Amino acid sequence: MTIQITHTRREGTLVDGTSRGDGSAEILKLREYGRTLRQPFRWSRNLGCWYLPHSRDHAAYTPSLELLAQRLRGAGLDATLTVDNADRRSFSEAEQDREERAEARADRFGGYADNAAHNSRAAWQSAHAISERFEFGQPILRGHHSEARALRDRERMDTSMRKSISEGDRAQHWADRQKAAANYEQFRTNPGRTLRRLEKLRADLRAVEKWQRGESAKGYSRNPDDPELTIRHEELTEEIAHWEQVIKDAEAKGFKVWSKADFKRGDFALYRGTWYEVLRVNPKSLTIPHIFNGTGKTIVRATDDGYDGWTSTAPYDDVSGRKSAADMQPAAPAQAA
Repeated sequence: MTIQITHTRREGTLVDGTSRGDGSAEILKLREYGRTLRQPFRWSRNLGCWYLPHSRDHAAYTPSLELLAQRLRGAGLDATLTVDNADRRSFSEAEQDREERAEARADRFGGYADNAAHNSRAAWQSAHAISERFEFGQPILRGHHSEARALRDRERMDTSMRKSISEGDRAQHWADRQKAAANYEQFRTNPGRTLRRLEKLRADLRAVEKWQRGESAKGYSRNPDDPELTIRHEELTEEIAHWEQVIKDAEAKGFKVWSKADFKRGDFALYRGTWYEVLRVNPKSLTIPHIFNGTGKTIVRATDDGYDGWTSTAPYDDVSGRKSAADMQPAAPAQAA
């Protein structure tokens, strides 16, 4: 059979047409195919073919796939290569798929955690049942006919306790992974993290537009007629629109997007749980007293300088509140009657 190596952004890199024992598996498991194939292909029972992890929604590095095809041909196998980087799914479609997969992982990991916890309890109960025979301190009687059984019981008890501990650790591992998978959407849509992501995406889009105009960006130039630039421009535009909508939804629920216009020198900004006096207002951040000054404090003023004028910066996407200098003045003591 002919081995077909295909890549699209929609499906990723797939290798179909292999058979057990034809020598292709050893080649596909190598990590020697250039900058984008630094991990081996994996076999998927669901797809019924080999796939390259994390290759979906990305352009293929064609020289790496050509090298793979050459390796297969060198082993006496007939291999073809087809690359279509233009076939892609929308960013919203891809993000929805990722969220659904995260939900499925959470359910699967939860099952693993429950099974391990059940095994841990069963092993502990088994060890406890055996230990009851020794609860009054009965020693192993050397030379007595009960010695062999007592030694076996001690070994079984030790084995059961070790299994209980091991399964308990395994249950905690899968419970942690279940929590991470269940929190995927919350993690991805966190407003502060989304604002930082948007800043990077907008910078990437500006670079692509410069390359399309024939200008240099990020220290190098690209061919303005490269079709990959058009595809990448579409991808970035879609992704930016998606995350801008996430921010709009967060603002509708009360989230505040802070900016330079919201602060002036002498105001106080809530940064990671501590109020810092604003020393300078910058385009993308606030200059505040060094965060070391905030150890054990809820309010840090400009006069609280224990580090010889050292300062820190608080990016606006990590600021969660503002108060004026007047708001931070201590309340006047009550007058005696």
